[in-house]
Amino acid sequence: MSKSLPATAPRASAEAAPSTVSGQAAHTAILIDNPQEQWRILLGLMAPAMLMGVYSAMFNVVVPTIRTEFAIASDMAAWVVTVYSLPFMMFMPLQGRLADAFGKRRLFLIGVAIFMLGTLVATVSPGLGWLMAGRAIQGLGSAGFTPLPLAIIAQIFPEKQRGKLMGTWNIAYPLTGIIGPMLGGVLIDYVGWRVIFWPMIALGVVTYWVVKQRVPEIPGFADRDFLRRFDWGGVLLLSGGATALLFYVSSRPITGVEALRDWRLLACTLLLFGALTFWEKRHTQPLVPIELFGHGAFTPASLCAGIRMFIMNSIRFLVALYVVDIHGLDATATGLVITAHAVPLFLMLRLGGQLADRWGSVWPVVVSMLLQCGALVYLALLPAAAPVGLVVLGVLWQSLGASIALAPLHRASLADIAKEQMGVAAGLYSMVRFTGALLGTALSGVLLQQQLDLGTATIRAYQHTFLFVAAVALVGAVIGYQLRKEQR
Repeated sequence: MSKSLPATAPRASAEAAPSTVSGQAAHTAILIDNPQEQWRILLGLMAPAMLMGVYSAMFNVVVPTIRTEFAIASDMAAWVVTVYSLPFMMFMPLQGRLADAFGKRRLFLIGVAIFMLGTLVATVSPGLGWLMAGRAIQGLGSAGFTPLPLAIIAQIFPEKQRGKLMGTWNIAYPLTGIIGPMLGGVLIDYVGWRVIFWPMIALGVVTYWVVKQRVPEIPGFADRDFLRRFDWGGVLLLSGGATALLFYVSSRPITGVEALRDWRLLACTLLLFGALTFWEKRHTQPLVPIELFGHGAFTPASLCAGIRMFIMNSIRFLVALYVVDIHGLDATATGLVITAHAVPLFLMLRLGGQLADRWGSVWPVVVSMLLQCGALVYLALLPAAAPVGLVVLGVLWQSLGASIALAPLHRASLADIAKEQMGVAAGLYSMVRFTGALLGTALSGVLLQQQLDLGTATIRAYQHTFLFVAAVALVGAVIGYQLRKEQR
């Protein structure tokens, strides 16, 4: 089969009218409705998610070891995690916009190559600085691994099947999350923490080949002057604003000022995001089309997706440290605890998509947020002497709640978006989503370290931080109720 989607593609139905983008040459939209062909494409889209999932799962286990080896505080340990998340989050809209213009598979392949380059840098890193540089390059490369599959599914698969197919695609990440923590824990305990990067090189080669073979190319609309007209100013303002926000949330390793107290960084954040809004409203082809936030359920879905990731990354970061600090577990046992987090995600994600296809997104999202809130309150009430099994129960509870919401949020966010804007909308949605992930890790690390610096007992410090995350989940339930206006 050809790797592109011509108007006469077999097993597909072409829409009656072609789509156009800002006067560019139109290309005919294709709907793939043959189940065998859908699975072929879906497996190709899963490959980058599996690569990212294995790596993220293994790295979550290594954080306590890195904290000990480099003798760093919890807020600095959070930076080792977020230095990957920052470029990963910042460049999602850019990846989506370029994918709409030049073709989504092409951007996929470039991203895999950049990820492998970052992996090589991290593998040979002589110290903490080089390790963080390698992770930043990895984050840049993987920035398209989430928005591009969403855009492809929303663009070429029938609307009534998208929730189910998005739920199926989402299984890739938790599936590898079951394998990654156990593999990472064993490698760390018996070989050394740096060895976790070695499998990523082989997996990167396999991912590149699978994407090239199975993911079709959807023609873009760019002409010779596209890059000259491109919104590079928007890229700089968005990147600067996101970086300033993260620096403000976790400022001590950067400026020496206590977190959330460096008003210079807050002023810089507000100034850059204000300038971004002003700039994008006047640009003919903006990187961040402001009008997208007025489309249907896009804004509440994006905010809820960000809150969901805030909760999940907070749990992963905090629990990995919690079972080491409170229960004294080694890396292998820590990996087993983190593995528990992936099991409900793997089992239930597809169900969430099916519920959204049948009943809409509002109730799966609200119930999800309330379940997660309850799980975090439960973890906050556990005494230090509680068995580790009760901690695992809380992790399973939170993961079960999180699994219900993901596909409904994906579906709601892109429900009213024009096909020619699917890439940029998916990129913007994914950026908001993973901003939550980035802030969850950073803010959890900051709050935990602040409690410890005040002399709070270690168990109390963790309990207070869990309660804060529970309050964020409750806010998510309130915002999720706004999805009742979604067109089913």
